[in-house]
Amino acid sequence: MRKNTANARVHGMASYKIGEVAELLGVSVDSVRRLADSGKLATVRTTGGQRVVDSRQLARFMATAPADIKSETTIGRSARNHFPGIVTRVVKDRVMAQVEMQAGPHRIVSLISREAADELGLAPGVRAVAVVKATNVIIELAAR
Repeated sequence: MRKNTANARVHGMASYKIGEVAELLGVSVDSVRRLADSGKLATVRTTGGQRVVDSRQLARFMATAPADIKSETTIGRSARNHFPGIVTRVVKDRVMAQVEMQAGPHRIVSLISREAADELGLAPGVRAVAVVKATNVIIELAAR
C-alpha cells in the first residue's frame, strides 16, 4: 500500500526505503546501511526482506543526531533553494505552527499558519521540501 507521500507502509506504519533515507540525509545508500549496521539507525525488514526505516524513528534520528551525519551532497541552486527533508517537530497554537525539519545536515525552522500545517498533514516523520527564498540577508561575524 502506498501513501501520497510515496512512503511505504510496514505493519501499518509509514516507512522509508534505504535509498529514500539516503536522499533525505544527503549521504550514500552505503552510509545508511553502515548507520543501520552500527545500531545508530533502527531498520525493519519488509515481508520481501527489504530494509526500511519507520518515519517517526527517522524523524527522531534526524532531530537528535544531525552532527553525526556528514552530507555527501551539495545543495546549490540559484534564486530558490529546495531542501528535501523530513519533519522532526511541529508545535501549533490557535493561529500559527512552528515546523522543524532536518534536510541532510541542515535544521530548518519555519513559521506557517496552523491551517496550512493541518492541510499539509505536517507531523514528525512526514517527508517535505523546504523552499527558501531570502528577502533579507543578515551578516554575522565569523568565529575567530
